[in-house]
Formats: sequence, C-alpha cells, structure tokens
Amino acid sequence: MNTAAKLSAYGAVLVLAFGGAWVTGSAVGPLALGGADAHAEHPGDGNTAGTDTNSGTVAGAAQDIPAGLASTRGGYTLAPTSTLIAPGSADEFSFRITGPDGAPVTRFDTEHEKQMHLIAVRRDTAEYQHVHPEMTPDGTWRVPLRFTGGGTYRVFADFKPTGGQAQTLGADVSAPGTFAPAELRPSRIAEVDGYQVRLDGELVAGTSSPVTLSVTEDGSPVTDLQPYLGAYGHLVALRTSDLGYLHVHPTGTPGDGRTPAGPDIAFEAEVPSAGTYRLFLDFQHEGQVRTAEFTVDATGSTGGGQNPAPAGDGHGGHG
Repeated sequence: MNTAAKLSAYGAVLVLAFGGAWVTGSAVGPLALGGADAHAEHPGDGNTAGTDTNSGTVAGAAQDIPAGLASTRGGYTLAPTSTLIAPGSADEFSFRITGPDGAPVTRFDTEHEKQMHLIAVRRDTAEYQHVHPEMTPDGTWRVPLRFTGGGTYRVFADFKPTGGQAQTLGADVSAPGTFAPAELRPSRIAEVDGYQVRLDGELVAGTSSPVTLSVTEDGSPVTDLQPYLGAYGHLVALRTSDLGYLHVHPTGTPGDGRTPAGPDIAFEAEVPSAGTYRLFLDFQHEGQVRTAEFTVDATGSTGGGQNPAPAGDGHGGHG
C-alpha cells in the first residue's frame, strides 16, 4: 500500500476497542485506542500466556497488555525467515505463521477481503506501511517492503487461522544504516497529495471520546470515497510510548444504503491511558490509496482512573 497515503459516513461510528487485532510495540502496556487485549489470555478461555521472543514479556500477564507486543500467542508464532531487510528499495520480506504443533499454518480465513494484513512501522512512527502478502503452498508469506533508511521496524501480522481465533503477532526487523529519530509534534490536519484531512474531537482516557475525520480535496468535501478492503476507511492508532497498535473499520458498509461515501467519518475512541498517540487513516479516492497521519495527546481519565474492561474482538466497529 502507498506509504504516503485509509473515511466515511455521517453517523458511522467506530469503537476503538483495544485488543485482539493490530497491535504494535515491544514494551508492555495497553495501547492507545481501546480496552484490554481481546486475545489476551483470560482465565478460562483455554489459551496460555506466551512469551514475546523480542522483548521477553509474558503475553496475558496483565489484562491491559495489547496484542502484537508478542511474537507468540495462543499457540501461534510469527516467524520471519530473516530479521534484516535492505533499505532504499523494495526488498522482499518473508515469514511463516506456525501453529500449536510447530508446523507452518496454511489455512486462513479471509478477513476484510484478505487472508493476511501486515503492518510495518519504524519505531519512531515516521514510516508506516500496510501491505498484503501472498502465501506459497508451504505456508511462506512474501511481500516487498520499502524502508527509506536504517533503523528498527516493527511488523505486525493480522490473521485468522481457519478454525481458530483472530490473532495479531509482532516482531522486530532491522534495516542497516544511519537513523535519526523524527521529531513528532501535535498535528490535527494532514495534507497528502492535495487532500486535507481534519481530525476533530478530544481523546480522554477512561471514557468514550467522539472523534470525527473529515476529508476535502482542494477545499471541497470529498463525497465519493471508494471502498478499500470492504470499507471506506481504515484507522490504525499507535501509542508512541510502546507502539501499542489498533486497527478498526467503520460500522457502515459501502452499498448498505445508509453509509455515505464521505466526507466525514465518526468514531467513539475509548483510550485506556493518557499519552501521545499516532493515528493513520487510509482512504481510497480516484483509484489510489492514501494515508493521513496525525499526532494527538489523550488527557487523563475523568472518572476513577481505571482502564476499561476488555471489549470486542480487537476489530471493534467492523461492519
């Protein structure tokens, strides 16, 4: 997918419920938008806590640990064939998903029109990619990734093994070369290829926060957004302190007779903690996918200061 460049509907509501799908980072902690990890190993669900081979943290040790911080969880493991990738040009990244028996998994359900979604982000969140690998019969997934420079990147595999639960697993890969961390400043208006995307609303920890994203092109509202992966927009949120990550979709579906194709999309964002978050909105218009990026701060809880309880399947608000 286009690195430079995922919105829909008045009244379309997304619940950013943290958990089971699309999470990034190597430190332990709840992610940005949502409650506890829906795939976290809760008592009685039959799952076993797994250890992150990158950070050594124990998945499920606390209810507020989001998915994607571990490379192994619920018996499944994200196993890159190499953790080095050449920067500067498209280089193939390949990996396998192994199951509880240690063998590569070769049967996956289709989720949002794809069997595998892969997110790659540099640890300072300055570079972001959402791509869709292809699998060979032996269970090896392959996709080109383009890193502009050196540094450590986190990759997240989002998938649902046939007969199993949806999973999000993460692993670190490195690109040789110099690295200068980007300085991120608060930003609520994104400019990309002549489009302007505005974010309205405040994130408040411990409560549902209404957030609206509005898309215009050359000053005019965009009302003909095109479906991409079965939706008008895709949102990924990263908590900058630990790269906790969440991916959600609009509740409405293109063609359902009630979901307009822009210019606005509404969210109910429930963030479990105060802190800085990076938001990436992917949308498609005139045949091209673009990404709008934002940096926002969430304030402390107005309530009792407790993290929200686990909710949803991690794809909260999928229509």
